[in-house]
Amino acid sequence: MKNLFVLLAIAIQFASCNSKKNQDETKSSSVDSTAVKTEKTTSGNVLVYEGLLPCADCSGIQTVLKIYQGNGTMEQQKFEVSSIYKGKSPEKEFIETGNFNTERGLENDPNGTIFILNWDKPLEKQLYYGYLSSDTTKIYMLDRDKKIIKSKLNYTLDLKK
Repeated sequence: MKNLFVLLAIAIQFASCNSKKNQDETKSSSVDSTAVKTEKTTSGNVLVYEGLLPCADCSGIQTVLKIYQGNGTMEQQKFEVSSIYKGKSPEKEFIETGNFNTERGLENDPNGTIFILNWDKPLEKQLYYGYLSSDTTKIYMLDRDKKIIKSKLNYTLDLKK
């Protein structure tokens, strides 16, 4: 009988731990998707950022980042990055698509937003972009530590309206 009570106590404890974990995950993803949903564009649920990023062996990388917000669930959060290496012959367009997730806080801005592209893939495949809450029209390409790249070169893309 004593073993039955011990097993019952362990089962209850295990169930309550899993329940708390699921509640925490739900809170986390709802906070993240809410931050993205607050953006309004003329193109509906799509944020489109464009710009010319630096390139080591060409005149620049023409980049278009599209963030498809879907219905706000992580399964619907998709992105597309198209890159054209300017000055290369031939100029080919490279397109990468995948899933993204968001995190709150960028540098010293607790209300900034970080987009983690390919969040469901290994770290070396992930890309990071983010904007400050004071200016959501400019998104920064971030380094591996999710920090704004400090450089005289332009690592930003501008929101298309």
